[in-house]
Amino acid sequence: MESRLTWEKITLQLRNPFRISYGVSEERQAYWIRLERDTGWGEGTIPPYYGVKQDQMESFWQQAAETRKDFPENCEEISDWISEIGPGPAPARCALDLAFHDRIARLHHIPIYQLLGLPYPKPKTSSFTIALDTPKEMAIMAAQVAKFPIIKIKLGSDDLDMDRLSKIREARQDARLWVDANGGWTVDEALRYLPDLEANKIELLEQPLQKEDFYGMGKLQSATKIQIVADESVQSMKNIEELGAAGVTGVNIKLMKVGGLAPALKMIRRALQLEMKVMLGCMIETAIGTTAMAHLSGFAEWLDLDASALITNDPFEGMTLDDKCTVQIPSREGIGVAFKSGK
Repeated sequence: MESRLTWEKITLQLRNPFRISYGVSEERQAYWIRLERDTGWGEGTIPPYYGVKQDQMESFWQQAAETRKDFPENCEEISDWISEIGPGPAPARCALDLAFHDRIARLHHIPIYQLLGLPYPKPKTSSFTIALDTPKEMAIMAAQVAKFPIIKIKLGSDDLDMDRLSKIREARQDARLWVDANGGWTVDEALRYLPDLEANKIELLEQPLQKEDFYGMGKLQSATKIQIVADESVQSMKNIEELGAAGVTGVNIKLMKVGGLAPALKMIRRALQLEMKVMLGCMIETAIGTTAMAHLSGFAEWLDLDASALITNDPFEGMTLDDKCTVQIPSREGIGVAFKSGK
C-alpha cells in the first residue's frame, strides 16, 4: 500500500564554499516531500545555525503520514490541518504547506499565485550573494558577475568588513549593493560602520545585529537612511509586531523559517500594513522552495532568490534566473516544478 506521505533527503552541493558569520559550508541538506501518487510536492530545508534537528522534522512528517484525515481540499484548511499534527519545526510545517498548496492548485489546473488570488509575478531582479572571503577574493567574485545588477555582500566576520566593502565597490561601481551581516555586529560596531556604508551607497543593511536585538536595529534605523532589514529576527507574526514597534522598517520573509505560504502571506500583509518594506528570500534550497516563494513576488520590494545560482546539483527545474539575475516563474500548474531533463 502506498504511503500517503514520503520524504527523501537531498545533499545540495555548493558551487563555492559558502561562508557567513555563523561558519562555512560546502553542502546543505534538503528534504523533498511527496504526497501519494505525486499529487503534491514540498520542501523542508534549514541551515544548521537555526538549531532544527533533522529527526524532529522526520518525526513530524511521520505523524502526518500516519494520520487518516483527508488532505485539505482548499487553502483555508491547510493551516488547521498542519496545526492538528502538532507544533513541529517551521521547515517541517513548510514542507506540508507547500505540498498541500501544490496539490490543490494542480487539482484546479492553475498556478499557485492564481490559487491564492495574487497578482501575476512579473519578472523581477534578484540579488546575487557573495559569501565571506578576503577583500581581494570578494572583489574578484563581484567582478565575475558583472551582468548582475544587485550584489548582496556577506559581512559580520572581523575588522576587515569595511575593507571588503570598499574593494567590492571599486570592482562594481555600477552595482546596487546590499550588506548582510547575519547578526555578526554589535550596535556600537554597526553605528561605527554607518559612515562607510553610506559612503559606499549601500541600499540596505540586513540583520546587522543578533536576532533578539529588535531595539538595537530600530536604533540603527533612526541613525541612517539605509534601509534596515530584519531576517533571522523574523520567524513569527509576533516578531513582525515587535520589529514594527521598535522602528525597523524592512523584513525578509523566508518560507522555511516561517512555516510555508499561508503564514508567510499573513506576515507579509501585516508588514505592509505597518508600512514595512518586504524582501522575499530563501535558504540554500531546491527549486521547489524558491519557485513557491517566487509566486509571492508581486508583494516584494526586493528579491533574494539566488539559490539556484549557488548550487550545482538541484534535481528540479522551476523558477529561472537569466544572465541578469532576473526571476521568472514557469507556466506550469501548481508550484510549477519538474524534474530536470535526464533525471
